[in-house]
Amino acid sequence: MIRSLVLVAGTVLVLATGCSHESPAPPEPNLSAVPSSQATHPGPFAAGPVYVPPTGALFGSWVKPRAVTQPGRIEAVSTWEAALGRQLDIVHTYKRFDEPFFTDSDLTFGARSTLMLSWAGGDSRSVVSGRHDALIRERARQVRDYGKPLLLRYRWEMDRPNLQATMWSPEDYIAMWKHVRSLFAAEGVRNASWVWCPTIEGFERGNAPSFYPGDDQVDWVCVDVYSGARFVPLGDHLRPFFAFAAARPSKPVMIGEFGVARQYPSSQRAAWIRNGTAVFKANPQVKAVLYFESDPDDRKPDGMFSITDDAAALAAFREMASDPYFNVAPRG
Repeated sequence: MIRSLVLVAGTVLVLATGCSHESPAPPEPNLSAVPSSQATHPGPFAAGPVYVPPTGALFGSWVKPRAVTQPGRIEAVSTWEAALGRQLDIVHTYKRFDEPFFTDSDLTFGARSTLMLSWAGGDSRSVVSGRHDALIRERARQVRDYGKPLLLRYRWEMDRPNLQATMWSPEDYIAMWKHVRSLFAAEGVRNASWVWCPTIEGFERGNAPSFYPGDDQVDWVCVDVYSGARFVPLGDHLRPFFAFAAARPSKPVMIGEFGVARQYPSSQRAAWIRNGTAVFKANPQVKAVLYFESDPDDRKPDGMFSITDDAAALAAFREMASDPYFNVAPRG
């Protein structure tokens, strides 16, 4: 870095200081340390109709299909379950605001697992105005007629900066949430557990809690957390969210999406996953964890999280999948 230019006898002398050495690399995080315990409330929880295990946590995933077709979606989940050697407790899928619920793949998953629908939600002020009431009521009737308990993750990650134009403000978002819930109640929906799910970055910034609709409006408190562009141990990353959850002892915790990026060495990814297992078990208020088994299109390696072809990371995740702590859902 050039600090100054000094003119001496018509000659410019460049004085360069402090630029010949690179900053030392930060130390690698300690993934073998005993994780802290913050979200420790044992329940019972006011969690809506979806089953909450008295001990341990439900285990699930979103799995990106190779072909975005109904058979392709079913194949993706079946292949993932075969790789893990178990059935998922929760199968996660995404829906646009105007996309019908309960496709063939949804019904296939719901026949033997709990279904979680992440529903995009629309522009908050437009929704509150009543412009979309007919659509929302139609979706509500579909949920009601489905009959089985399901998780509804309405407008997840509402705190993302790129959603500000459609969320408008935390107050507008909360008004939208309450409006949608009231329409579902009016249609007689009794089988949905409502999942509120910001990003961990929103908790780090401090603005995520301002979007919270209230304990009477939320059944599960949730967060999405990744080691993507920066490598952070899961327990360290989750600390501000766990503090928020611990202050709500009546609410079970869900990790709605978690993953470790492809840009890190395989051994480091495996260690991160094993550390995550320890973090979840140290915080027994966590009652559901869902891996994001996906390499989204047009992403760099820091935004790709699939571990299917990473032998070490997959082995670590199989250990989590087979741990009795995450095998607690009733079957049959």
